[in-house]
Amino acid sequence: MRYRFVKVSGSRQIDLFHDFQKKIYSDYPNWIPPFRFEIEKIFNPEKNSFFKTGECERFLMYDGDEIVARFAVMNQPERDRVHEPVMGGLGFLELINNRQVMNGVIDFAGEWHRKRDYTAFRGPVNFGENDSFWGLLVENFDEEPIYGMHYHPPYYKDLVEASGAAKLDDHWSYRRDFDQPLPKRMVKITDHIEQKLNVEIRSVNFKNPDEDIEAIRHIYNQAWANQDILDREQEFTELTRETLDEMVGQLKRIVIKESVLIAFVDGNPASFVVSIPDLNEVSKKTGGRMRWWQIPRLFLLKRHARRLRTLVFGTLPEYRKKGLEALVFIRGIEMTKQGAPTLEYLEGAWVSEKNWLMQRSLEALGCMHHKTHRTYVWKC
Repeated sequence: MRYRFVKVSGSRQIDLFHDFQKKIYSDYPNWIPPFRFEIEKIFNPEKNSFFKTGECERFLMYDGDEIVARFAVMNQPERDRVHEPVMGGLGFLELINNRQVMNGVIDFAGEWHRKRDYTAFRGPVNFGENDSFWGLLVENFDEEPIYGMHYHPPYYKDLVEASGAAKLDDHWSYRRDFDQPLPKRMVKITDHIEQKLNVEIRSVNFKNPDEDIEAIRHIYNQAWANQDILDREQEFTELTRETLDEMVGQLKRIVIKESVLIAFVDGNPASFVVSIPDLNEVSKKTGGRMRWWQIPRLFLLKRHARRLRTLVFGTLPEYRKKGLEALVFIRGIEMTKQGAPTLEYLEGAWVSEKNWLMQRSLEALGCMHHKTHRTYVWKC
């Protein structure tokens, strides 16, 4: 069977790229469309710095006059070469339940990568950092996706694994209900750590954020450049002040201040955590669109949000395994619960299956592994 592939380049094709999801998910009430403007930012060379050193194209796949799949193919040579074999990427895949269609996507992606001297590609991935829109949902289809995380129909896993894909890695999401009591033993231990290390924990000062922004940038770059998991360390991209300034500008009007914290040890910044209300609660109501008259929904979300997502965190290497992360987590739960009583649960996404230390720490704090997103690799 011959399929036709059309590169997405104009407004009409962009509409079709997004509207195709509605067809796929009409029978899956737990799916929530991501904000369209955020997806479009990923594919905009003027707004995505990854285009400076990489390439990304997206396509619609037709069987006759009917769209049967959509996807993006991408590479980032400087980052891809840390893998063995060197791997490009396949992402934003949506398709009907048909093995021939899946194989057609893989054949096309393989040829696209071979023309660029690649011998393998992985997916689903994002043309950006791996904290969002990364991995295939393979566990727990009974809950709505939290902001930045994919939801997929169960049949995707079967199609992907029948297409010659091999598992590359799993990343787990952890959940903790806010009405769940904190473990008394952990509270006692972290209280002791707070005094022993002379720790002060406070919210980021969004009114005068320059000093706090620089502290977060320093901690993040030190923490993520020196990880216990080698492949995560090799893919690390330094967080620039420009990127962080942009992030703060976007978040400062929607965050719950008690969920964006910095910890100081003897007065020096040592750890931080950034959590945000689940913006999918707004996207669900707007169908993924964000028109000017709907913007107040985002700003008001923090007053009635039900879910919170931990977006990014970090601790200086010299303070790891000393209980500082647990202390920040405990205080974050306490402070956030007091500042936002409508919250029902916290979800921390993107914990590597290889990161047993983080897994044990989260489970000791009462968190539950409840979702898995898997990345696969295909040989060209």
